[in-house]
Amino acid sequence: MATLSFNPTRIPHKPISKITSFSKPSEIPFPLSLKPSKNHVIPLHFQSNIITKLSVSTQEEEVETEKKDYEEDDPTTEMVYLDPETDPDSIVEWELDFCSRPILDVRGKKVWELVVCDDSLSLQFTKYFPNNVINSITLKDAIVSISEDLGVPLPERIRFFRSQMQTIITKACKEIGIKPIPSKRCISLLLWLEERYETVYTRHPGFQKGAKPLLALDNPFPMELPDNLFGEKWAFVQLPYSAVREEIASLETSFFFGASLDLDLLGIEIDDKTMIPGLAVASSRAEPLAAWMNGLEVVAIEADTSRACLILSVGIATRYVYATYKKTPVTTAEAEAWEAAKKACGGLHFLAIQNDLDSDDCVGFWLLLDLPPPPV
Repeated sequence: MATLSFNPTRIPHKPISKITSFSKPSEIPFPLSLKPSKNHVIPLHFQSNIITKLSVSTQEEEVETEKKDYEEDDPTTEMVYLDPETDPDSIVEWELDFCSRPILDVRGKKVWELVVCDDSLSLQFTKYFPNNVINSITLKDAIVSISEDLGVPLPERIRFFRSQMQTIITKACKEIGIKPIPSKRCISLLLWLEERYETVYTRHPGFQKGAKPLLALDNPFPMELPDNLFGEKWAFVQLPYSAVREEIASLETSFFFGASLDLDLLGIEIDDKTMIPGLAVASSRAEPLAAWMNGLEVVAIEADTSRACLILSVGIATRYVYATYKKTPVTTAEAEAWEAAKKACGGLHFLAIQNDLDSDDCVGFWLLLDLPPPPV
């Protein structure tokens, strides 16, 4: 059984609700070739009341506690939080969203919100804005105020996932010496937004049910893959969840290329023996290929059975035709089985780059999570 939710021990507020639950995937081994024009598919897999006289101090404490609980549960309250056990200097990267919400203010205009966190949710900040102050100056001042209010240094990098806000975010970041990174690898932020929609926005007095997101995520038509990203062979593969965790642990001690996810924070509940689907790519120039891939902010891989190809999503609005295969009932069934296995793992999958498909070693390993777009 695979479930995905935020780990409640890592969040100072209500935990994310379970967003998926699926059965164990079946086995799906089937090697293929990476060159789009030369692919061949081989078949596959949660006291009773006691009345006592309270002292004045105890009553005051209770009132203060109730007030705090109310504020934390009040959907109009803004959040400024830093985990007291976290070293402020260790937070070098933030995830940021600056967008309208399905909420109207007293003027009948959509409210905007700035949401900022780090990947471990040790830092959390939210602030509402009227729609007539949305610009890079407002954002730059807000970023500086977060640093000052929480006593943390300005981050080295800020990730964001909305292409429509790229100009404003990029300008605000560069003016204060922060590197902006356009990337949908903002998993903590995306899941937090999903939770805020259910627990905050829908309870806000100005909530507008059925309102569509003002800035919907781009899903452009896939482009041709650049020559420097081609491998020589590829294969649908799978690893036990325990082996995936080992690969992720080795990323911290080895020097090969790749990217990880905080599996503990995500609260992914998968048995160690569950097979996680992935894509292995082999190349005689594996290291240069992995180096190029490392700079792309790899987001997810999708088997598009209608086009008989694999789609590689990178950054915030870039999709490539990563490979193609001859469309037959057999290959279609195999691609569908790979997608089903990915869905069974809550969207978890991986990309491995190797010198040879028969090798036990990876030159690059990216742990990926295919998530639906946030409801805001």
